[in-house]
Amino acid sequence: MCCLSECKTKCIVLIAAVLFLSSGGDAAKSREANEPKLTTPEGVRILKNKSFDDSEQARKQILSLYKDLRVADVLDAMDAIGLREVTLMENNIRPLWRDAERLSHKIVGFAVTVRHVPSDLRFGRNSFENLEQFKDFEALQYKRSHFEAWLDVVKPGDVAVIDAAGVTEGGHTGSYNSLVFASKGLAGIVTNNGVRDTDEIVKVKKIPVYCKKGYSSRGIVPGRLLCESYNFPVTVGAVLVYPGDLVVGDGDGVIVVPREHALKVGKIAHGVYTKDQENRAEKLDALGVQPHQ
Repeated sequence: MCCLSECKTKCIVLIAAVLFLSSGGDAAKSREANEPKLTTPEGVRILKNKSFDDSEQARKQILSLYKDLRVADVLDAMDAIGLREVTLMENNIRPLWRDAERLSHKIVGFAVTVRHVPSDLRFGRNSFENLEQFKDFEALQYKRSHFEAWLDVVKPGDVAVIDAAGVTEGGHTGSYNSLVFASKGLAGIVTNNGVRDTDEIVKVKKIPVYCKKGYSSRGIVPGRLLCESYNFPVTVGAVLVYPGDLVVGDGDGVIVVPREHALKVGKIAHGVYTKDQENRAEKLDALGVQPHQ
């Protein structure tokens, strides 16, 4: 009788356990059924990037054609093919520094386009318990900003065209990373924002920077700016810039030549430049002025 009683007890316990597990499984299934299914929207780029010959030979041919040309020469040539001021950046995009002797502030290069967006985080007074907590936050946000992600595609002779999407105090370019850009062979930076550490950038003069006239962007990136994409079309200075377009900048500002027109425009502009040099040579000589070589 005792064994039979124990057996019945074990059976009851086992059945109860099975029912419990079964009900737990049903509850889990019920929870899963009630949980919303997550959807990630698929983005579509409506403006497609252009295809072009980006061989070293093609790049050298274009850069050689434009190396002495001025923004004014290029604009005259763009007029000649019916693209009057379509790609001339707003007049407030100006060189941060100018070199009147060697004209080393001039830029000619192919666009690597970068688009920044405002950060999705904000912080203010008493946001952090101590300095270390802020430094941890700062390091994490620098990683989220993908600060140097686009440098992997830079080739010598490229120009970074950076759309800051209206973020006024997110200093995406400063004294340190401007040197990083220069060491990568970047020919220049063009942005609709300002840059920070301007005294050092102007003093060192290792990379030409074109930005909003009289404007500096003094804040750090964390909590202000994120890098959204690179090598897609951007708008800077009211001009649509595709990756690979030719960018020319001097004391008059910045003009962009669509890559498909680069050779044609360059040849016309070179004719404009040569004719102007010939016309000015006698006057310069009479005034005792040596033209820039």
